[in-house]
Amino acid sequence: MLDTGKQDKQPRSKALMLLIGIGLVLGIAGFGYLEWKGRSGLSVEQVVLTDEAREYLTGLDLADVEMAAMDNSLGQTLVEITGTIRNIGDRPVRSIRLNCVFFDVYGVELHRVLSTIVRSSQGLEPGAELPFRLPFDDIPDGWNQVLPSLYIAEIIFD
Repeated sequence: MLDTGKQDKQPRSKALMLLIGIGLVLGIAGFGYLEWKGRSGLSVEQVVLTDEAREYLTGLDLADVEMAAMDNSLGQTLVEITGTIRNIGDRPVRSIRLNCVFFDVYGVELHRVLSTIVRSSQGLEPGAELPFRLPFDDIPDGWNQVLPSLYIAEIIFD
């Protein structure tokens, strides 16, 4: 048999293509991991309850708070918290935001979401009440399946 050198080139080119493919897959996987790791370390927007707002907490009442879960059309579980916020104080409120804190089975904070329940366009006059609905579809695995703790995080007055 005559040696032309063509037989050696084909296995080398297949091996080279395989190495390039593996390198490409590893590069994409590494990039994906770094993106995921970077997003998981993002800080949650922090708001500070002013002294004025802290004093007015007794003028607000969260009532009829309930939680329900349902599967959506994409196969995800949608957790929904509903309730009513009442202004039992004597000041008109322009905006209210809540921290919804989800815990794992050991009681360690797992996920925190800042949600607006009274918008500037609505406001909440003294003696008034508004229903609210908070949908969540991004709660991490490990959540203890218990109603999250709801803390008034910000009150903005008229």
